[in-house]
Amino acid sequence: MKLLRTHHVAVICSNYERSRRFYVEILGLEVVREVHRRERDSYKLDLQLPDGTQIELFSFPDPPRRPSYPEACGLRHLAFEVASLDDAVRDLEGKGVVVEPVRIDEHTGKRFTFFADPDGLPLELYER
Repeated sequence: MKLLRTHHVAVICSNYERSRRFYVEILGLEVVREVHRRERDSYKLDLQLPDGTQIELFSFPDPPRRPSYPEACGLRHLAFEVASLDDAVRDLEGKGVVVEPVRIDEHTGKRFTFFADPDGLPLELYER
């Protein structure tokens, strides 16, 4: 077996409209398709980055909170590559998103920072 690339990452949100707005309007992801699954009282929103990687945004009635602090086993965070970290931070802060101070990866020398989605999922910006 040879894995080719990441196809998608699935995220479950607590408030569909709030998270849809965040991922589409704040982060600028492209909507591929949106489906309401009536039998599950659930939405599934397929979003896409320019390289084709997708995020599946799911809503379910009353999902349990994600344990984050202290960090729990499992997916730690989702990272997005950006051409200019300064421009990306300025854009997010201009839209009211709180962004952590920029740090430097001690192994690569690259700059990065973190912010969170509406449910507190850690998201990283990593400069190219």
